[in-house]
Amino acid sequence: MNTKTIDFSKFSSIRIGPIVEVALIENDVVPVGHLIVGAANNVLVSPTPPPLMILSKEYDFIRLEEDGLHIGSATPGGRVVSFCKKNNIAHFEYLSKLPGTLGGMLKMNAGLKEYEIFNHLIAIRTQSGWKQKSDIEYGYRKTSINEVVFEAVFEAQSGYSLERYEMFSQMRSNQPNDPSAGSCFKNPPSDYAGRLIEAVGLKGIRQGAMAFSEVHANFLVNMGGGTYMDALILIQEAQTRVQREFNIELQCEVVILDQNNMTK
Repeated sequence: MNTKTIDFSKFSSIRIGPIVEVALIENDVVPVGHLIVGAANNVLVSPTPPPLMILSKEYDFIRLEEDGLHIGSATPGGRVVSFCKKNNIAHFEYLSKLPGTLGGMLKMNAGLKEYEIFNHLIAIRTQSGWKQKSDIEYGYRKTSINEVVFEAVFEAQSGYSLERYEMFSQMRSNQPNDPSAGSCFKNPPSDYAGRLIEAVGLKGIRQGAMAFSEVHANFLVNMGGGTYMDALILIQEAQTRVQREFNIELQCEVVILDQNNMTK
């Protein structure tokens, strides 16, 4: 089994984590007992993470075939958008504003508003073979996918839209530029996590070098040198206050990777 040394304080989008030997998934062989981390855009890695794995570069590809658009799970969203623009393919413009690679987007049904990765999905290829979209349960920022996805095939409809691309750019213009793991919490039904965090007085509050952003309260940002414990304290404080004041349980959108306490 080949491995790759990853410094999560540089590799992860929130810029927190130890240096870890991560197993590589190659030739569809998935190491047993490991958790996949993808591009580490929505993860908080503790100083004591569980065994981790990552897809090798062989899963970074895009091919237009007769049955649709085939995309490898290690392919970044920005590359998908570039390919679709060049080949006049519709419905992927929003990926330009979503960080990470396809595998992570599929796992959490990532998207912007009503535009979600599952909207034009046909099937995925996993450890146990091809699965049709109809065989997968999915909803807002969640799916029933519980194994490694190697690739997916999507509808390839013509009509790349520069107007949609610009619209998605505007939708993300209110997000902070500081290192973060994206939205910290899922939006509860009929409400917004950012509004709740601000309502309980946590917008802009700092713990060490971590803070709930002044730009958007649902972004836990690293102001430079933030630690795992600083981040965890703020996450737990937000959950406690919102539960106490609104009787709403905030669910983490950030995946916390700790061998003693796995949370999402």
